Amino acid sequence: MTTQRPDGRAPHEKRTLKLTPNFTKYAEGSVLIEIGDTRVLCTATVDNKVPPHLRDKAQGWVTAEYAMLPRSSAQRITREVNKGHVGGRTYEIQRLIGRTLRAVVEMRRLGERTITIDCDVLQADGGTRTAAITGGFIALAQAVRKLQTEGTVGPGVLLDYVAATSVGIWGGVPILDLNYEEDSNAEVDMNIIMTGAGKFVELQGTAEKGSFDDQELAELLKLGRAGINELVAAQKELVGPLT
Repeated sequence: MTTQRPDGRAPHEKRTLKLTPNFTKYAEGSVLIEIGDTRVLCTATVDNKVPPHLRDKAQGWVTAEYAMLPRSSAQRITREVNKGHVGGRTYEIQRLIGRTLRAVVEMRRLGERTITIDCDVLQADGGTRTAAITGGFIALAQAVRKLQTEGTVGPGVLLDYVAATSVGIWGGVPILDLNYEEDSNAEVDMNIIMTGAGKFVELQGTAEKGSFDDQELAELLKLGRAGINELVAAQKELVGPLT
């Protein structure tokens, strides 16, 4: 079994996390999240309207958009606006971010307004969707806090924290927080999304080579839970208690 990871981390060790709040001037919430060499800018925008299917229903909406900037990877990525459509991977990821964040929002307390979370990948080295979810929650919490400070919404909009990380089996060993080199060669690749209370929101797991058993799954979930606990602790330190 291979135990030496490319960057020298132990199997249970996540990459260095850095959060820079209020990274942009105009957004109601913003944070630059850096996990290892992956960097994602997350911003929150509040609009006093909802999608047509929610009009006059006294509830709000949270949605998300995701994009990889052209030189976020080793080769230039063509902007999807130039292709005339959003790619399948992009569409799947932004739907994932949106439904994850909605899992911890009490929509009726938000009122008839929409909060859009934009997640732009500045640099990709694995785990861009999990970084977007973790940072996206921070931007969302900042926007909700601003609305509360203004007296626009009351307490209880956010029900819990939510964060995400990746786990996998690489070289026969369960590992936490895969970088690109590990992700592209992993036998098993899984994204785990959990609330601060330790409840699962979503699991995305695939055996890229072969299969995995119950014991290996349990080890992956244990690693993921520990990693998410660290991420939630960082979220709590940055945004404070939910009100």
